[in-house]
Order: sequence, then C-alpha cells, then structure tokens
Amino acid sequence: MVALQKFAPSRMTVAEFVDWRGDDTDRKFELVDGEPVAMAPASGTHGTLQITIGSILRAHLRGEGRPCRVVAEPGVIPRINAAMNLRVPDLAVTCTPNQSGERAVPDPVLIIEILSPSNEAETHRNVWAYTTIPSVREILLVRSTEIACALLRRHPDGSWPERPQQLTDPAELTLESIGFSGPVAEFYEDTHLAKRQAG
Repeated sequence: MVALQKFAPSRMTVAEFVDWRGDDTDRKFELVDGEPVAMAPASGTHGTLQITIGSILRAHLRGEGRPCRVVAEPGVIPRINAAMNLRVPDLAVTCTPNQSGERAVPDPVLIIEILSPSNEAETHRNVWAYTTIPSVREILLVRSTEIACALLRRHPDGSWPERPQQLTDPAELTLESIGFSGPVAEFYEDTHLAKRQAG
C-alpha cells in the first residue's frame, strides 16, 4: 500500500487499533509505533500486480497440496515494539489455518510488497520491521514501474543478507518458503509493462 499521511487521534496499542473503527472515511490505516498511518489507494498497476501475484501463488499452493494460504493486505505484527505496531503489506503467505476473528496473520512465512514511486521509503522501513518476525523466511519487493523484483531470504542461521537478490526479466524467481518457481514476467502479464515489452 502507499503511505498517504499520518492521522493520529491518539497513540494506540495494537489491541486498541484493531477495535478502532477508523476516521469516518473509507481510508485504510496501519499502526506504526503507536500512530495510525493512512494509506492511499493503490494505482491500477499496483492493484493488478497484487491480485495477479495472489492468484498465481494461491494456484501454486493448491496445486502442491500445501496447507498454506495467501492473504491480501494482512495485518502482521513485528517483534520490535509489538504492542504498538501492526503493519499492512500487500500480500503474505501463512501456513497456519484461518481462525474466526483473526485480525493479524499468524506466522507469515512470505511477505510481498509492491513498490510504487510514492511509497518506497515507507516500504523499506516496513521491510526492516518484517525481518523481526521469526516465522518470515522471505520478503519479496515487486516494482510497479518496471518488470523487476528484489528478494530477501533469511539465512539458515536466522540472519538476513545485507542486500536483496535483484531479479529482472527474463529471470526465474524462486520462493523457497513455499516451493514456488516461475518467471518474474508472469506477475506482470495483465499490466501495461508486459504489453509495452511485447510491442
């Protein structure tokens, strides 16, 4: 999602935030260090990437018979200052069954953010927060202005690499956390970027 502006009626805990009804508008929020942060609507390309990636990964998980699910705009809780943070990435995969009343995705293994020019700084701050979640094995950053992704994969010792792996067309993307492999360009099939490249 694209960060728009801070709107803080007061500082909140995660428990207060999930019970909050918002600011009487249709805006969506995430909780960053106790402050609700409004999120701008996604661009058409951003939204297309989000639903396409989610559909591809869902089909893969079902085809493999994996007990995992893809969640759009999930709440995830970093381990640093956990009572005051509930971040909202574009997509996440968890292998924990859905529970009634679930407000935050438990134990995500993969988190995906779609980068737009207006949200890169905020997204990179969120990436740091995602690395504190013990279950997260991979974080994928998908560009919305070109066919390109950046992948961070946790090392076996639990540490993270200094720099992400950069992938551009025609590279093959492998997501070890869910056993997925496919061309980076597949995520962009319904966007103007694929049409521009084909022409």
